[in-house]
This record gives sequence, C-alpha cells and structure tokens, in this order.
Amino acid sequence: MTVKKFDVSADCKALGIDLPKDKAYLTSYILSAELLDKTYLKKRPAVIVCPGGGYGFRSARESEAVALKYCAAGFHAFVLDYSVTPAQWPIPQCQLSKSVMLVRKIADEYGIDKNNIYVCGFSAGGHLAASLGVHFENPIIKTGSGADGKNNRPDGLILCYPVIINEDGKTHAGTKERFIGKNPENEKYFGLDRYITKNTPPCFIWHTFEDSSVPVHGSMRLASALLENGVEYELHIYPKGKHGLSLANMLTANEERHIEPAAESWFDLSVKWLYYRSNINM
Repeated sequence: MTVKKFDVSADCKALGIDLPKDKAYLTSYILSAELLDKTYLKKRPAVIVCPGGGYGFRSARESEAVALKYCAAGFHAFVLDYSVTPAQWPIPQCQLSKSVMLVRKIADEYGIDKNNIYVCGFSAGGHLAASLGVHFENPIIKTGSGADGKNNRPDGLILCYPVIINEDGKTHAGTKERFIGKNPENEKYFGLDRYITKNTPPCFIWHTFEDSSVPVHGSMRLASALLENGVEYELHIYPKGKHGLSLANMLTANEERHIEPAAESWFDLSVKWLYYRSNINM
C-alpha cells in the first residue's frame, strides 16, 4: 500500500482571501501494484473520504478507518484533511476540487480508474462532498482550484447523514455558521438542494430517522431534488441510530450510541453501489 500526503491547498491569492491557518492534505491509501498486477482489475475506483465535524474539526472516527474499509473492499482510498474554521466557503470546497483533480492526475501511475472517482462525506463532510457535487462548475471553485469544471467533477457521492439544507431547525446550526464565517454573502451557497441539476453526480445517501443533530429532512429534500432532475440515487433511511455513527460498530465508536447494528449495513450497500456504478461484476 502506498501511503503518501499530497498538499491540496486552495489558491487563496487568486480568490482574494486570507490563507487558512491549517494546510489541506490528501492522504493516500493506494493498493499495491503487486496486487493489481496479479488480479483481474488492473485499475481500481477510488474513494475520497471527507470526515465530519461541523467545519470546526475533522472527526478521526470518520476518516482512516473508513478509508481502510474501502481498501479492504478492493478500492483505492484517500482521506482529505480539509481546512476548518476560521476557514469558510469556498476554501474546503476548493481543496476537495483539487483533490479530485489530483487523483485523476496520478491515476495512470497508481492503477486508478480515472473515470470512477467518488467522494464519501459524513455530516459536514457530506455537505462538503455535496457542495462540490453541485458547485464544481462554479467560477469561484474553478478559480480557487484551477479546475475547468469537468476534471473536478466526482463520478459519484456517498453521503452519510449529510448536512444539506438551509432551514433553521432542520439543518445543523454550527455547520452553517462556520460555513458562512464572517461573510454573510456565503449563505447563498449553503443550501445545496436548490442547486441540483441534471449534471449533479449520482448519489448514495443514508441517514437515520432518530438523528436530531442533523435531521433527516435534508436527505429527503436532496433525494426529491435529484428525482426532479433525473439524477440517479440510492437512499436508505434507518429507523434507529443517533448522529455520528460512522461505521456504526465497535471499530469507530467512542460511545455506546455510536453502535447501531441495524445501520451497519450501510457500508456493504455502498460497496455494492460502487461496484454497480463502476461496472464491476461480482
């Protein structure tokens, strides 16, 4: 396995905004060349994991362990340590945009299928993933990441109890506050459901009915918007489970509430969805 850190900092000078306090790094978990050489699939899809944390921190429970699970399922994986507060829109989004482009750039060297680059995000990381999914052609994102609006588009999104809508009482207030930062103009980019178009990447979405921190309204609203625009999606709403489940088992739990056997199936379902999207016959 190739474990390497790549600098994916946004071009803040081009954006005319201050540099964030922390740099952004994309850490690779790339399957070995020997494995690829001795198996049928010489090129594998890649999953970029964006941990949650309300744009205030990055949850360790939603990063490396998830990436390694995707590696075990046969995919290359990456973890994005994006900038958090006081960084605000569009810094994390530009960093993710650069990450998608970077993975495509190194694809031939590392046996990555450049036509199957996916982003998996949790909570605010889900908002980050979905932000790129709807704003990848936005001139602000293109300026801050050097994208052309095509090479930075993910081929699909895995959204885990994501923050999506801009409606008080039905969104996560802290995520919204830190996304906007000191510029009230940023708020217009926060609610993502109204930016869905036919060009939005296909989505795998899961949430729980019991989630009181990030209510399920956002995922339902997102699914409705995807349907209206003819974008393929798969949606799972589990009846039980608090916010922040990650893998929903002992591997990523630091409290008993993070263990929910009924919701643990999301990961295997997402792998089947990835196989389907990538035309991998199992």
